[in-house]
This record gives sequence, C-alpha cells and structure tokens, in this order.
Amino acid sequence: MQQEDGNMQSTNQCDIGFIGLGVMGSNLTMNLADHGYRVACFDLDQQKVDAILQKDASERLPDTAPRVEGCSSYTELLSKLKAPHLVILSVPAGDPVDHVCNHLIDAGIQADDIVVDTGNSLWTDSVTREAQYKGKFIFFSTAVSGGEIGARFGPSLMPSGNPYAWTRLEPVLTAIAAKVDPDTGKPIESLTPGKPVTEGEPCATYIGPVGAGHYVKMVHNGIEYADMQLICETYHMMRQGLHMSPAEIATVFRQWNDGKLNSYLMEISAEVLEQLDPETQVPLVDVILDRAGQKGTGLWTAVSALEVGSPAQTITSAVFARSLSSLKDERMAASQVLPGPEATVYSDEQKQSIINKLEQALYCSKICAYAQGFQLMDIAAKEHGWSLDFAEIAKIWRAGCIIRAVFLQSIAHAYEKDENLANLLLDPYFAEQIAKFQADWRGSISEATLAGVPCPAMMSALSYYDSYRTAVLPANLLQGQRDYFGAHTYQRVDKPAGKKYHLNWSDPARPQVAIKK
Repeated sequence: MQQEDGNMQSTNQCDIGFIGLGVMGSNLTMNLADHGYRVACFDLDQQKVDAILQKDASERLPDTAPRVEGCSSYTELLSKLKAPHLVILSVPAGDPVDHVCNHLIDAGIQADDIVVDTGNSLWTDSVTREAQYKGKFIFFSTAVSGGEIGARFGPSLMPSGNPYAWTRLEPVLTAIAAKVDPDTGKPIESLTPGKPVTEGEPCATYIGPVGAGHYVKMVHNGIEYADMQLICETYHMMRQGLHMSPAEIATVFRQWNDGKLNSYLMEISAEVLEQLDPETQVPLVDVILDRAGQKGTGLWTAVSALEVGSPAQTITSAVFARSLSSLKDERMAASQVLPGPEATVYSDEQKQSIINKLEQALYCSKICAYAQGFQLMDIAAKEHGWSLDFAEIAKIWRAGCIIRAVFLQSIAHAYEKDENLANLLLDPYFAEQIAKFQADWRGSISEATLAGVPCPAMMSALSYYDSYRTAVLPANLLQGQRDYFGAHTYQRVDKPAGKKYHLNWSDPARPQVAIKK
C-alpha cells in the first residue's frame, strides 16, 4: 500500500479509505498522507471534506499529486480503493459506528475487506461487532491515544482483533505511530508536516483478540485519571498548604520534570500554571472553575476493577475526586459551615523540606497507580483468556499517549526481566525505590492531613501499598462478622485451604474469650 515517494501515482486508486473527519480523523488522515499513503476520505459534513483537501494542498510538495481525495458517498469511497479494501473509521463511539458499518454493507463492502474502528469504544462493543459483522467484512479495532497532536504526528496505538487483519494493518499502524529511542525510552518527535519520524521503536503492537486493545486503552485512561489527580493533589498542597503561587509551583514542576518524574503530564501542568488569563492577567488556573469533567473511561476502569475484583483504589479515588468536584455549590456552602484545622505557618526551610518530600510522595504514588493498572489488566486477561505482553504495553505508552513518561522505560524492563511478575511492587527496582522514599511519602500525606488539604488518591496509593505488604489483614474479623449475621462461613489458617466452617453464634455454650471486669 505504501508509496515510495510523493510523485504522481501510476494509479488513481487509493490505499486507504477514511470516514470521519473531525479533529482526530483529519489529523490521522494527514498522518497517513505524510507516510506515503493515498487516502480517500468521506464525512457527512461536506465542509470537513473540503477542509482536509485544502489542508493537503497547503502541505504537500509543489507539482505532486493530491495525497487525499474527497468522496461524497460510501459507494464512491469504496470505488476509489484498491482491493481488498481497508477502511478506517474515526466516528463517535456507540451507534455512529454501527451506522457507518451498515452503510458500508449497503455500499458493497466485501467479506475480506477490513473496517478499523479508532474511536473510544467500550471494549465489549468491539467484541459484539466482530461477531455481528462476520462474513460481511472483517471488523478490527485500534485504540488511539495522544489527542489531536498525537493523531497528527504519532499516536500510541493499541490494535486488537483478527490476526490476519493485523498482518495487513501492521505496516500502516507502525508507520503512523509515535516513535521512541529504545535506549532512553524518550520520544523521538517531529511536529513538522511532511517530515514524519521514521526511526526508533514504534508505539504500536498487536494486543490480542478483539476488545483487548480497547480494554488496555481503557486502563490507560484509568491510570491517566490517577496520574492527573496525584499531580493535582501535589499542586493543591503547595498552593493551599504552603501558600505558593502558581508560578512558583510551575518552577518546581519543571525541576521535577528533569528527573524521575519526567512526563508529558508534568510538562503540561507546569505550562498551565505559568499561563496568565488574557482577560485579567492573573494566573489562568485561578480563574478556571474547579469542576472537573470526564468522558467515562475512568469510570469504565473503576467499574471493571470492581467486576473482576482487582484493587484499583487509586484509580477509583481519582474518579470519585472528579465526582466530588462537581458538587461545587454544596462545597461552597460546606466551606462556611465545616471547620478545618488552623493554618500552619512554615519557615522557608520547612517549606523546602515539604516540597522535597512531595516529589518522592508523588513518585511512590505513581508507582502504586501503575501497579494497580497493570494488575487489573493481568486479572482481566486471565478472565477473558487474553495473553497480554505487559513489557510491550509499557513500551507503546512511552510516546504518543497522555501518560507517556520516562518512568515507563523502567516498567518495561521490569516485565522483560520477569514476564510472570505478579505485581509491579515486587520488582526489585521498584521495591527498592519505595523503600528508599516511603518515609517522605508518609510525611507528605501527614503534612497534608494536618493542613486540611485533601489528597484522596495519594492516601489510597499508600493504603494500597500498606495493604499489599501486610501478611494478615483484618478480613479475618470481617469474615467473622459475615458468618455471624449471614452464616457465610469462613476458612481456617490451621486447616486445609478451601474447607468452609460455620460457628453457631446463637449457642449459649459456645466458647468465648474471658473478659476482665
């Protein structure tokens, strides 16, 4: 499919059909064009078709053929494609995907043609669609992360579905994906149209059967929720607890971004904090309403964690934090009624000490958030019969996606050393990191608590760590409670595993511990 150069083509047929020319779709189309693919495109909004033709005309070299060709119908789009046809969709998740698929069937799509859903679909919908369209065409999906810039210059891609379809799609998706320096784990970036990055490791790998890719993307977004919330809680402690200005916090974040916390989210957080409001010239963050939105993928992750019984409390805490932020009017009223602690005044030396501790607290909390995400994928993979390569998943998240970070290089190494690693916390490197910094982690949470600054995600990360490292949890009492009121039975530590016991709690003759009076 890929052309050798940008000169006039020997055929007027296109390599790829693209349907849906919103922000993501138009940027993915231009990304394909930059890598030598000729694309036939269609959108129900003719203005979007006209816009991308103009964009192609403005970006391609003089005296070269158009790389993008517009179509006015599904039938025309299929007629302009080489057979077997490859059609990529970038339409809203849900009914719009089926709407397009049914129109393609009416237009004459064939059984060996491939339709790729790049939308933010729920993974179970992809499973349903593969079965629904079997025999009519091959339904395939690839989750896309990285936003509009990633789509244009290199996203992180998580494809899953028919293995045969992957053999046809692999050269396309690895070409347009983000690229990483394999030695440093840092992105190799070019934001110049027509000059794509071709060296480095591509951030695209076959995830597994249909639905697996969107599940992995869903967990990626859950981790993203946690990562963002942890950064926000760190900011909140600096802003409210230490009374630092947004610009001062931005300076700290930029310093941290030069070390082990290097990440896209840390970088943009500093930029947001540095930005002044064009209208008032005060820090923009101070005029943005503190009511967070969400599109549902974090919620899906939390629900899935509950369904499969995977402890992902930091991700769930981040989802709940957004929900609580939406109660703005109630919080305003409560702030006038509910008391907090007296404000603490810190010396410059104390303030710097807390800042240093917060860096380590954020790092340790991130380790736990990612550990929860990978643990969730592991449990779900076992339940659904998937074979997920966690080293490869960590690698494709190093660039092109929202949680891209140098930190992921260490995660990839952990799973390369031990593909059966039960939990990221058990990797020697990460275990050593938390052992080294946990005192600062605990100290930071203590300071925030004493200052009355909420840090639910950071607290839940520490609780996860402490629970995971505890040999005996109070679930023994819990099982006793359940057996008492519901005869749910319990197992014993001194008997073979699996055997169930029940005590007749209403028996007045049952033995009891003597209580001193």
